[in-house]
Amino acid sequence: MPARRTALTDLHLLSPRMRRAWPWLAAGWLAILLVLGVQQWSLWSQQSRIDTDILALLPQDAHDRLLSDVTRRIADGSARQVVVLVGSADSAAAQRAGAAFAASMTRDADAGLLQPSGSMEGWFDQARALYAPYRDRLLTPEQRAQLQHAAADDLGQQALASLYGPMGAPRLTDWRQDPLQLWPQWWQQQARASGLRLGEDGLLQADGKHWAVLQYDTPGSAFQLDGERHLGGLLERAAQAANAAAPDLEILHAGVPLHAEAAAVQANQEINTIGWGSLAAVLLLVWLAFRSLRPILLVAASLLVGCGVALAVTVLVFGKVHVLTLVFGASLVGVAEDYGIHWFASRQAAPKESRWALLHHLLPGLWLALLTSALAYLALGLAPFPGLRQMALFSVVGLAAAFLTVIFWFPWLDGGRVRQTRFAGWLGDTLERWPRLRSRRAVAVFVLATLLLSAAGMWTLRTNDDLRGLQSSPPALMAEQIRLSQLLGMPSPAQFYLVQGAGADQVLQREEALTARLRALEQQQRIAGYRATSDWLPSPARQREDAALTARVEAKVLADVASVVGEPLPRPAFAAAPLQAADLLDSPASQPFRHLWLGEVGGLATTVVMVDDGGHADALAVLEGAADGLEGVRWVDRTADFSQLLGHYRKLMSGLLLVGVALILAALWWRYGRQAWRVITPTLLAGALTLGLLGLFGQPLQLFNVLALMLLMGMGIDYGIFLLEHQGDPSAWLAVCVGAASTWLSFGLLGLSATPALRAFGLTLLFGIGLVWIISPLFRPVPVRQAHLADTTS
Repeated sequence: MPARRTALTDLHLLSPRMRRAWPWLAAGWLAILLVLGVQQWSLWSQQSRIDTDILALLPQDAHDRLLSDVTRRIADGSARQVVVLVGSADSAAAQRAGAAFAASMTRDADAGLLQPSGSMEGWFDQARALYAPYRDRLLTPEQRAQLQHAAADDLGQQALASLYGPMGAPRLTDWRQDPLQLWPQWWQQQARASGLRLGEDGLLQADGKHWAVLQYDTPGSAFQLDGERHLGGLLERAAQAANAAAPDLEILHAGVPLHAEAAAVQANQEINTIGWGSLAAVLLLVWLAFRSLRPILLVAASLLVGCGVALAVTVLVFGKVHVLTLVFGASLVGVAEDYGIHWFASRQAAPKESRWALLHHLLPGLWLALLTSALAYLALGLAPFPGLRQMALFSVVGLAAAFLTVIFWFPWLDGGRVRQTRFAGWLGDTLERWPRLRSRRAVAVFVLATLLLSAAGMWTLRTNDDLRGLQSSPPALMAEQIRLSQLLGMPSPAQFYLVQGAGADQVLQREEALTARLRALEQQQRIAGYRATSDWLPSPARQREDAALTARVEAKVLADVASVVGEPLPRPAFAAAPLQAADLLDSPASQPFRHLWLGEVGGLATTVVMVDDGGHADALAVLEGAADGLEGVRWVDRTADFSQLLGHYRKLMSGLLLVGVALILAALWWRYGRQAWRVITPTLLAGALTLGLLGLFGQPLQLFNVLALMLLMGMGIDYGIFLLEHQGDPSAWLAVCVGAASTWLSFGLLGLSATPALRAFGLTLLFGIGLVWIISPLFRPVPVRQAHLADTTS
């Protein structure tokens, strides 16, 4: 009889209501898939929906939205920038190589990916022209002290020396505009503070070399990448052109887009390795168990439907899907195939049983397995990580879609026989040879021994919530980033002072109070330096005070010099009003410090002061103390903040894990009563042993290990459920073994990930799944038939 006719004939084995609804449910599921497919085709054809921003993995601090906003603005300021240094011991060679590098970047086929920006060429002339009317109020702290305390005669002699000295310092203005040569000294101070040591050739001089500095921007988001190495290839080809123009070069490049591309390339490779590796392992196990193409095709179809629906729903909810969600979702293959494998294992064990009767028999256990797995994955969504919430939604939807595909379509599509295989028979029969804990004493001894072993490992287990442990960029790229930052004197963007005030005037005054303390620390060599807007733009109050000071002193100096030279020397006029923040920030002159001015944040004018701690061990503690007692000034250490937040959520999720155990136990008790302990105990023991093994192998306990234990709770309990639902049934054990093996392989591959968070997931589940697979059969009950025979014999 044809398969469809048999399926329709057997519908009477379901309840009348289900008998009427089932064909419509199957057709409705197909319609939903078609609608989702069309909708996603239109979405993805417009633009890529894949995001590689690693910041999406980090928790959002619900108690401090201000810091989250500031951190995002700082990150956005440099998110598209790439900086290149081309260095040589010979100045002319560095200039030739820099020009060749820039020319290659404009001629390359991928030239549109990086566009020149932020050139400093002509910047000094523009800045000098803007500042010239305000020269009289631009003083360094040392100059201010000199003008306040130096004798008038000494200053007059200084001015005469500046006027008649045969080898005087280079002048930036007419002598009368600056008789004491104050302005060149101010510019030299700005150059030192900015970390730039420019030679007469316009090149950066550092580490015994001349460096051409090139800056580029990506025209689009740095995180919208396709997993191919475009930027790296473009820079490598330009470096080859530079090396052809001049030998013995050192070329460095760094920037967020390069890290983003490295993450995308790495994730793309891992998706292929983990996803296709998991799928190949699952299909190989299915082939060994059933030796038929039909089970392979149908199980693969359920997996593809599950992943496709999960991707579509995730994009619909979040607007995009994080690339690490795809990597994590690739391991979902090892979990979602359980439903299809259980179907075919049961069909193989009972070939004469109606498919609808078989479905009726399997549904309670399948529903409960889906529920416990979904609860475990949904627990991921409790953490305030946008990336983890995506993973939770992706996983739950993927599992549900694979489950619905099995129960709606398999009875219709699986019309042939599932033949017995030697591998399936051997694997199913191993259940009878597996040890069983038959007495309470045996159970107690085993549990106690397991806990003692776990405690021995957990004694050495340490926690590590340091955010830097999640860094996954290639070491070579990180080394270049660090060296380039040292050459340019770039402070870390992870530690800074946040300064706020009612307006620009107040925020600049508060900055000046802070920088006075930072200068003292710099003079004591406790920090290497700092960068602040107020060094380039003094507050209006400070400008008025300094303008009055220079007017008084310089008028006296000019009068003294005039009496010597015998002709009047009137002092030129300068701007009457102070230089305003808006005027300076709108000018190209603000390029070196514009990123420090954040504008209005939370209704207040906001700036940041960046600090170079110089690598001193106690620098962070010293810097934190420097803000004490300063109104509107706050020390921010985002690395420490995020690390503390990771630790907080590790403890919180550990508590929620215990709550989840209680909820799952309640669900199991509702189904199995006093036998529920047989289902949950193996998973609890496997979790304890996993923690012990992490300790013995020197792996730190992180938030992501705890989240993996949540998944273990959902997946490991499935094995106990199937063994209790189908007591002594070799087909159930076959399904458990094939499912556990594929899950173990999937997450074992995840343990190979170069992304620390995913590797922690994978390693924890590699231990946990293997252990619960081994332990679960030990707690299986004696089948009722065997127990009855034992009672009769006794």
